[in-house]
Amino acid sequence: MNKIFNKTKQFVFSQQKSIFSSALILAFMIVIARLFGFLRYRILAGYFTTDTLDIFYASFRIPDLVFEILITGALISSFIPIYIKYKNDKEKLSTNISSIINLVFVVLFIFLIILFVFMNKIMALITPGYDIEKIRLISRYSRYLLIGQLPFLVFGNILTGIGQANKTFFLAALAPVFYNLGIIVATIILAPNLNLLAPVIGVVLGAVLFLLIQFPLLFKFDFKYCFILKKTRGLIEFVKTTIPRILTVLTAQIDATIDLALATLLEPGSYTILYLAQRFQLLPVSVIGIALGQASFPYLSEMYQNNKIDEFKKVVVDSIMNIFFLTIPIMLFFVFARTPLIRLFFGGVKFDWNSTVLTAITLSFFALSLPFHSVYYFLTRCFYAFLDTKTPFILSIISVSLNAILSIVFIVFLKLPVWSLAISFSISMTINVILLFILLFKRIKGLNLKIIFLETSKILFASLISSIFSYYLLKFLDGLVFDTTRTIQVFFLLTTVGIIYLLLYLFIAWLINTKEIYLVSKLIIKAKEYKKKIIELQTVYE
Repeated sequence: MNKIFNKTKQFVFSQQKSIFSSALILAFMIVIARLFGFLRYRILAGYFTTDTLDIFYASFRIPDLVFEILITGALISSFIPIYIKYKNDKEKLSTNISSIINLVFVVLFIFLIILFVFMNKIMALITPGYDIEKIRLISRYSRYLLIGQLPFLVFGNILTGIGQANKTFFLAALAPVFYNLGIIVATIILAPNLNLLAPVIGVVLGAVLFLLIQFPLLFKFDFKYCFILKKTRGLIEFVKTTIPRILTVLTAQIDATIDLALATLLEPGSYTILYLAQRFQLLPVSVIGIALGQASFPYLSEMYQNNKIDEFKKVVVDSIMNIFFLTIPIMLFFVFARTPLIRLFFGGVKFDWNSTVLTAITLSFFALSLPFHSVYYFLTRCFYAFLDTKTPFILSIISVSLNAILSIVFIVFLKLPVWSLAISFSISMTINVILLFILLFKRIKGLNLKIIFLETSKILFASLISSIFSYYLLKFLDGLVFDTTRTIQVFFLLTTVGIIYLLLYLFIAWLINTKEIYLVSKLIIKAKEYKKKIIELQTVYE
């Protein structure tokens, strides 16, 4: 039993030694979590109409705003560098990190009280196109999510930060799977009797599971939590670096709230269409962009603190090219295979054809910025490694302002459908990333632009040729070979075309000597290493 326990512990708490292996674990677990997420969306689309789901998804707007401010704004940007700075001194680590954690929960408690009291008025303001009954339901469910979900998610993400600061990613990456499982199980069991309240209960259950699965991280490392709130050097540094980042996140959340308000002015179900298309686009962004950004952050922080600027530059160029190599072909696949993709993932019983078409079009416009959106998370973490949160904040204001102006023009003045919100997002995100890259280039005094432009051109060429061939193949097989009136046949169609598209892309990339092709061999080698570890673990259990 001791051998089984020790092997399991070693596997779960293993510390990664490179950005690539860290990103690979995160990417794999994010794929699993996202697949469960899409299963959740599919189940919800089978139980509820898009009009009803507008209520459910709109209920997340205010809780998500608080979550993003506290987690994306405060913890992700500043927590890990400060943890790394003090981790060699146990006493200072415990004092500084405990004070930061307690400050976060004090702020959370203040948010909960204020928003709980004024929820009805806030919802009436940000959902101007909904009737009184719909606003009342959204307000009620939002209160449930504030109280029942947020505290568990905030604490869970603090544990995620501790794990990532120690280069341990497994439990943190596994937690979202259990979050989605809670929603799925509660919806299936309770929806026939409790209607829309069922997935709300599932969200609370999922948040509890999200925390519990990571709880061992609290006792694994040198950090010891203390019930104190001292004005330490680490806390002051945290507040100084957090404020610009919180403002950055707040501007993005204001942008998302504007999208909600504008979507309520369109036909019923429009916000659900926007929400689902955006979540689908976020799958590769999360698997590639966010995973690489999270995995690289501890390493980038260490490189900068140790003044390894040349190594830092190499990581920047390699990471950008790796992201482009993986996301550009996905972008084009989302464009030419958009309708069968939406039918497969969201085509529930109550998700009608009009909703399918609108969601597919919206997805294709979101996809246009997919490579830049993925690079965005890596570039921002380069600035966070410098403890510079002001630069991303200033650029986010420019980006969000542009997005808001374009969105208002498209919806209010030009009377365009919901997919126009995706166009405005893609334009603003692309401009944001270009500006981030220019400022980073100046900050670290140069990058190898020749490699970036040359390799990007090769990737675009391979992707375009492969996508044109695969598009006509998709049209040929649809109806002639596969009966796509059935979901399983849609799956076989997409699998067939997707495999051919991938193999053709890799072959052309190899043919024109695209350097990033080495990623494939690295993935195979790493996969074999992890397979060996899993087999060893299974042998111990047997």
